[in-house]
Amino acid sequence: MSLISCLRRLALAALLALSAAGPAGAQAWPDRPIRLLVPIAAGSVTDVILRAAAPELSARLGQPVVIENRTGASGIVGAQACARATADGYTACAVYHSTMSFNPLLFERLPYDPVADFAPVTSLFFLTEVMAVNAAMPVRSVAELRSFARESAQGLAFGTLGEGSFPDLLLRWLNSQWGTRMVGVPYRGGGPIALAVAAGEIQIGNMGLGNFMGQIEAGLVRPLAVTTTRRSPLLPTVPTFAEAGLGEYQGRGWWGIAVPRATPAAAVQGLNAAFVAVFGDPRFVTFLERQAVEPFTSTPEEFASFLREDRKAAEALVRIANTRPEVYRPAP
Repeated sequence: MSLISCLRRLALAALLALSAAGPAGAQAWPDRPIRLLVPIAAGSVTDVILRAAAPELSARLGQPVVIENRTGASGIVGAQACARATADGYTACAVYHSTMSFNPLLFERLPYDPVADFAPVTSLFFLTEVMAVNAAMPVRSVAELRSFARESAQGLAFGTLGEGSFPDLLLRWLNSQWGTRMVGVPYRGGGPIALAVAAGEIQIGNMGLGNFMGQIEAGLVRPLAVTTTRRSPLLPTVPTFAEAGLGEYQGRGWWGIAVPRATPAAAVQGLNAAFVAVFGDPRFVTFLERQAVEPFTSTPEEFASFLREDRKAAEALVRIANTRPEVYRPAP
């Protein structure tokens, strides 16, 4: 074989090797840190959970997962940041019922589209919310609360986060179903609502269980029902909404993970596998239960289906809110 022929064969072999390896400089995903946008303040239950999950996710992905809080405007700030992020697999986003289901119905103009701008990755957990009343009230069940509210000469006060908020929608649904005239009193968060119920400033609240545990343990607040599909291990004697006769109420607080729409499929599947593994680990499930949440992970396709159904439920609740105006009074 001539020297020229040998060189040609070596050159061809090198070219074939490069072609098989892919584009020059290409690396398997992920090859750098991944940021996780969280549209709620540091220290909140969801933030605490995701910060605890971050090192576990990093171990499975082989790269650091960095939490970045983007808060404000019912999750709109964080959702907008996610929608505008580069769809390269290095930005994942925590999403929840407000950003994906309720905001499009409650705000005329949103800087993002929950369907067109996002690719679902996985659901994560349901929030365990509790309906609770001041312990001095003569009610020990949801049925007794309904009767008491119907007979009350003045409308009972129900703590909310303002008109159009998740607790406000529950208040309006209850008034519609029960034929009552309970009134909304707006507060800035679940903690203040729990304190107001305990102090007797208002009679009823329905927020995350973590907000009420201290008052429940002190005997200042009485829990009547939890929103989860099974009883909370933190309150094993308290019935679920379904057991208490509120099974038709479809509003449940939840969180999940999404990415910008054009994110490569390999990154979507990789993130899904990591989140499902972490949130399904028995040790982490125990941690989640202590945070008063109910884990539920899914495939991207299952999460997409869940979102479609959740939007339908949101539409039903918002229709009630628009047709049953309530009387609001300021917080004490």
